[in-house]
Amino acid sequence: MIAIVDTGPLYAAVDADDMDHARCIAAMSRPGLRLVIPAMVVAEATYLIGARMGPKTEAAFLRSLRGLRIEVPRPEDLDRMGELVVQYADFPLGGTDAAVVALAERLGTDLVLSLDRRHMLAVRMKSGGSLRVQPE
Repeated sequence: MIAIVDTGPLYAAVDADDMDHARCIAAMSRPGLRLVIPAMVVAEATYLIGARMGPKTEAAFLRSLRGLRIEVPRPEDLDRMGELVVQYADFPLGGTDAAVVALAERLGTDLVLSLDRRHMLAVRMKSGGSLRVQPE
């Protein structure tokens, strides 16, 4: 099963002091789960890790991504991301969260690993369905 990974679980997995550390590692380590990370999520997580934990931790994080599937937005993803940002402007739903949703739609999955349950559960996919957000 494909799961799109948002910034929160990536950050929590790196920061052992984060209150969600253990449950995020457990969620991302589930057998049979294929993690796919939007490139925009990598950028956001890298920024947060570097700013809060320093360049050595940031570098280690980047090296840890080797072997994982990282997807850059395609033109159609950018169009969908723009639609989502406008549609959910009251949240606001930013570009990185929109990238998670657009990639899930493109890859045909509804499973998202995110700590941002409020936003992710409110978003409706093009199909009309909602996202399944883990960890709970």
